[in-house]
Amino acid sequence: MLVAMLIFMFGVLGLIGMQGSLTRTQTESKMRADAAYLASEVIGRMWVDINNLTSYAGDSSCSAASCTEWRSKVGQMLPGGGASIEVDEATGDVSVTVTWATPNGDTHQYVTQTTIAAKTAG
Repeated sequence: MLVAMLIFMFGVLGLIGMQGSLTRTQTESKMRADAAYLASEVIGRMWVDINNLTSYAGDSSCSAASCTEWRSKVGQMLPGGGASIEVDEATGDVSVTVTWATPNGDTHQYVTQTTIAAKTAG
């Protein structure tokens, strides 16, 4: 009887460990999905405000009102969230880096790059 209880307890402890691992993985996955969403959102905002692309550039701040609002949203949605946007005005190349910290203290980042160029008449 004691051996059966011991085997049962190890099984329960294994299930508890798996549940903890599942919760951690799910949390990290949600943060990555939120970071990808936020990066796509700011690129969409830049397409709408294509004449002011350079006002979105910066490591911790920007001059466009839409960008300032977006940066605030990054800080609210992601723990320790921050963002860096690089804009090459000549080519329209844009790089967005969203960073965040996981509950265990690890720092992660999501980077996406695109080109936003105005259509020229030709």
